[in-house]
Amino acid sequence: MDKLELLARNMVEVITEAEAKDALESGRNKAYIGFEPSGLPHIATGLLWPRKLNDLIELGLDTTVLLADWHAKVNDKLGGDLSRIQESGRLLLKSMKVMGLSDKVKFLWTSDMVSDPEYWSTLLNVAKTANLSRIRRALPIMGRTEEDADKDFSKYIYPLMQVTDIFYMDLDFAFGGMDQRHAHMLARDVAEKMGRKKVISVHGPLLGSLTGTGRMDSFKKMSKSDPNSAIFLFDPPEKVRSKIKKAYCPIKEVEGNPVMDIIRHIIMPYYGENFLIRRPPQKGGEISPETYGELEKLYVNGDIHPVDLKNAVSDALNEMIAPANRLVEREEIDLSNFQV
Repeated sequence: MDKLELLARNMVEVITEAEAKDALESGRNKAYIGFEPSGLPHIATGLLWPRKLNDLIELGLDTTVLLADWHAKVNDKLGGDLSRIQESGRLLLKSMKVMGLSDKVKFLWTSDMVSDPEYWSTLLNVAKTANLSRIRRALPIMGRTEEDADKDFSKYIYPLMQVTDIFYMDLDFAFGGMDQRHAHMLARDVAEKMGRKKVISVHGPLLGSLTGTGRMDSFKKMSKSDPNSAIFLFDPPEKVRSKIKKAYCPIKEVEGNPVMDIIRHIIMPYYGENFLIRRPPQKGGEISPETYGELEKLYVNGDIHPVDLKNAVSDALNEMIAPANRLVEREEIDLSNFQV
């Protein structure tokens, strides 16, 4: 696997591949991903991204996780209480480490950056370059609407802060879910106007809500603010089984099926051909599809029943998140402190 393939592995898009190839070949290697510490991490944050960040370390990228505490405060997460937000950030750091994140990945708080006047000078220059209409289009990155921002002007500062993060850290690569695309495109637009280098944007998949993803024009993602929509990293085995059992999983349908999303983006990259599905003997018995494509074909053909699929997903997830559950037990962490 060459460097560009490894960079793009299990991701949705790289903007642009030509720029990424040039950066990798020329040794430009500063990369980051930002997370709002805003409650209990779900399996995308706790399973998908640590594995991806380890790919970046393998590539030789200087990789930082930004614990975006000020962003979470602007976004009213955990009541806007910075001390609770930072406690949540410390738990996120521990959870990503226990899930296998490389020790070579660095962590940085937004609080560390905003104490430098240069940060605010950069933000002011970004604001002078971006018009209000363009900023409005970026509001979905924080799960907010224009109406929300009109009631609380600080919401308009949020996209500017994300662009400033990228410039202040002098990044070559910015990673995030597809919901962060607006912010990264804003950064690229502003960079062109300011004569700065454009950040290469790499976007990963969004996991659909367990209750159903909705129409394509109103996609509902797995969310910390809706416990029924998500599998959390610290869910005990019985809760995982209960949530998966209730999850939307229409027979023979893949599009908009959140259980298949989990298999495609979380389980198959981890287990590969060792992902075991136990079917009754009369239905063919145990099967381990070698690829997601093979599994999808079997499911669409009706060779795998949703009940058997859900049981296999529950078994796999419980095995994968076991280290996080052991962390809670070992350190006697009170998870109620992190409820949204």
